[in-house]
Amino acid sequence: MGSSREAEPLIPGRGEEADFFEVSVVLPCLNEEAAIGVCLDKIQAVFRERKIRGEIIVVDNGSTDRTAAIVEARGPDVRLFFEPRRGYGSALRRGIEEAMGRFVIMGDADDTYDFLEIPAFIDRLREGCDLVIGSRFRGTILPGAMSWSHRHIGNPLLSGLLRVFFGGSVSDAHCGLRGFRREAYDLMRLNTSGMEFASEMVIHALKKKLRIAEVPVTYKPRKGVSKLSGLRDAWRHIRFMLIYSPAHLFIIPGLLIFLVSLALTIRLGFGPIRLFGRSWDIHVMVLTTMSTFLGWEIINLGVAAKIFARRISLEESRFTKGLLSALTLERGILIGLALILVGFAVFAYVFWIWARSDFGSLTQVKPLLLSLTFIVMGVQTIFTSFFASLLQIEYR
Repeated sequence: MGSSREAEPLIPGRGEEADFFEVSVVLPCLNEEAAIGVCLDKIQAVFRERKIRGEIIVVDNGSTDRTAAIVEARGPDVRLFFEPRRGYGSALRRGIEEAMGRFVIMGDADDTYDFLEIPAFIDRLREGCDLVIGSRFRGTILPGAMSWSHRHIGNPLLSGLLRVFFGGSVSDAHCGLRGFRREAYDLMRLNTSGMEFASEMVIHALKKKLRIAEVPVTYKPRKGVSKLSGLRDAWRHIRFMLIYSPAHLFIIPGLLIFLVSLALTIRLGFGPIRLFGRSWDIHVMVLTTMSTFLGWEIINLGVAAKIFARRISLEESRFTKGLLSALTLERGILIGLALILVGFAVFAYVFWIWARSDFGSLTQVKPLLLSLTFIVMGVQTIFTSFFASLLQIEYR
C-alpha cells in the first residue's frame, strides 16, 4: 500500500532522550479496575522476555473506580496521566504525545486484546511498516467477545465502506490493537476525540501512502462494563468517513443528480414524455429544473471541499492537484459568465417571441425554464470560484 519510509534515528523534535525507549505502549482507560492489572502484567512480561526497551503509559479518562490506584501502585515502571477531555481519541492522543518510544503500540485496557501478541506488531514495525493493524477477523474471535450484529454486519460494513471510499485492503479498520512509527503518526496529524479516531488513523495512513500491514489477533470477552454505544459509534464512523471523502459525499451524487436532471430538462423542452400510460410535461420540467440546480450546487460544494481537503493536507491525489491548477478564480468566473450568457441568449429569444405577440400570453415557458437554469448555474459557479479562492489563501 505504498512505499515504506526511511526510519529516523530519533523521533523528530524530541531530542536525544526520546530514543531511550524502542516501544511505548499506550493504554486509554475509563473504569478498568477489573482488567488493567492483567494488561500491565502481560506487557511487562513481553518486555522482559523479548528484552525490549519499553515503557507503559496509562491515560485515565475520568475513572471513578480504583483504576488509577492500581496503576500508581506499579511504581515508576508505568506512567499515569489524567486526560480531562473525554473521549477515546482524546485519551489516546494525550498518551501518544507523552510517549518517548520509537514505536507506539495502542490497545484497550479491558483485556479484550491479548498483549502477549504485541511482538508480532513490533516485528513488522522493525521490518519497515509504518502502521500495523490487528485483524480480529483474520485471527480468533472467542465466544461472547463480539455480538452477532457487530461481527457480521457492523464491523464488516464499516470496514467495507472505508475500502470503497479510500482504497486499501484493511479487513478490520476498527481493531483497537495497533502499532505505528512515531514519525508516521506525526505525519498523519490526527485530530478527532472520539471512537472515530480509529477510522481517522487508517484514512490518513492510506491518503499519505504509508506502508500498512495487518496481523491476526485474538479478541476476547471484555472484563468490566463496555463503553461502546453501537448505533451512535457506528454513525460517528460513517459521518467521519463521508466528511473525509468529498468525492463520495458531494461529487458523485451531485453529478448523478445533475446529469439525469439536465437530460430530462432538455428532453422535456422538445415535448412531453409518454410514460406509464400518461403524458409528462411542463410540471415535471419544473421539478427537473430545480433538481438540476440542486445537482450543480452539490458539485460546486464538492469542488470546494476537495480544495479545502488539499489545503489541510488531507487530499493529495492527482485529481485534486489537477483541479487546483485548472480551476483558477479567473477561469471559474469565465465559465460562470459563459453559462449566464447562454441563459440570457435563450431569455432574449423568449422575450423576442413574446414581444412579437404584443406581450400577450407567454407560451415559451419551457425555453424560459432552460434560460433560468443556465443563469442560476452561472451565478453559482462564479460565487463558488470566489469561495474556492478564499479557501486557498495562505496564512502564516
